[in-house]
Amino acid sequence: MKSMIRAALGLALVASALPAFAASDSPVGKWKTIDDTTKEVKSIVEITEGANGQLEGKVLQVLKSDHGPHPVCAQCDGERKNKPIEGMTIIWGLKKDGDNEWSGGQILDPAKGKIYKLTVKLENGGKTLDVHGYIGFSLIGRSQDWVRVE
Repeated sequence: MKSMIRAALGLALVASALPAFAASDSPVGKWKTIDDTTKEVKSIVEITEGANGQLEGKVLQVLKSDHGPHPVCAQCDGERKNKPIEGMTIIWGLKKDGDNEWSGGQILDPAKGKIYKLTVKLENGGKTLDVHGYIGFSLIGRSQDWVRVE
């Protein structure tokens, strides 16, 4: 009886470790966005996988903004115009493209109201995410390193 209990506990421990292990080989999870200039944390974005297998990202919390504690997307067009940035989907359409890379997506820069093509790449054992937005060719664009929330 004791051996059966120990075996069940062992399986439970292994099962509880699996989500943490899986998170390191996928961008799914929560990420701190880092300001390019100040290197300060700007927001928390959660990346999830949709039913179609594509990734999308939503702003959970804005931590630092030039427009106050609850900024809106004043520069956005259409349905996003003047909507709160917190809760807004800013990444969509990412598909797996290699071992640690996802591409084919788009990202919204709420500060500028502009949408860019997007590729992301996991680095440092899944602890950082290279987020590369661009127009036209991926060689021309801007990258940010996001840090996984532990």
